[in-house]
Amino acid sequence: MFNGVVRQDPGPQFRQWLDVPFDENGAAKAGGARWDASQRAWYAPRPNMLELQRWAGRPPLPELLPGEDRSFGSGLFVDLIPSSCWFTNVRSCVAPSDWDRLRRMIYRRAGQKCEACGVGREPAVGTHLEAHERWHYDAATRIQRLMRLVCLCTWCHEATHFGLAEVRGHRERALMQLVAVNGWTADYAERHVRHAFVEWQRRSRVDWTLNLNILQDVDVQLQRPPEGEERRSVADDTLCRQSSHTRLPPQVALPAAGWYPDPSARFTHRWWDGAQWTYVVAVGGQAFVAEAVAPYGQHERGHEARGDRAADP
Repeated sequence: MFNGVVRQDPGPQFRQWLDVPFDENGAAKAGGARWDASQRAWYAPRPNMLELQRWAGRPPLPELLPGEDRSFGSGLFVDLIPSSCWFTNVRSCVAPSDWDRLRRMIYRRAGQKCEACGVGREPAVGTHLEAHERWHYDAATRIQRLMRLVCLCTWCHEATHFGLAEVRGHRERALMQLVAVNGWTADYAERHVRHAFVEWQRRSRVDWTLNLNILQDVDVQLQRPPEGEERRSVADDTLCRQSSHTRLPPQVALPAAGWYPDPSARFTHRWWDGAQWTYVVAVGGQAFVAEAVAPYGQHERGHEARGDRAADP
């Protein structure tokens, strides 16, 4: 006769949570860890499991980070990161396990739903939850300050990074997400995108200092962010590495940033930022902003970019 004691799961509030980086999920599972789908986290089903001690979790992060402004940058909008800031962000400045802890906290406090459109995970249709950083750019001090972290679904995140969506060939889908979530007309969404690219161009001229103060007083291993000029070098170096991964012939290099004949032939010249074509075009020496690909068969010249000349984008 069995005389042992069957121990039931004591519940989430008493579990020993584990900090398991994504690439170590298989090892944790093999060691006996269990996955809580509602919390999106691994836990030890029994205390003192030696196989899992290396992932023993620290206390959960607070749901409001010190100095975080959760009202900043609400809703869905195109939020382009200046090219001088590419590849240096929260994720690059914290340990992988801490990034996972931050993501879990963001998803948990958002109720496991996108904070822009309200949908939850639907893996069957490719909808997941992702963490996005909201930044404030102070032109006077040249400081890029982290204001909040937000939970977005796959499609809202794609629309937020509209330039990346274009590079991947998903422009129309990203535009329709802006229209559907915000109740905008397609024309209004196009104007919003153009204005976002004007701001992106202006900010990309600046070497920004990264400010992550809202992460300093929490239990996170924070690395020193690179200085402004260093960040531009990091962006350039990373782009070069990524270009090599696309299997371009070794002798082929991306052109330097500058004005080139517009490949669409709609305008005289178009600005190439060193990695991709932009919305900034020129006719007769006058620079202005126009969509990269005209939707619905309509062609618009766009708004003038505050008198910027073709010689100085």
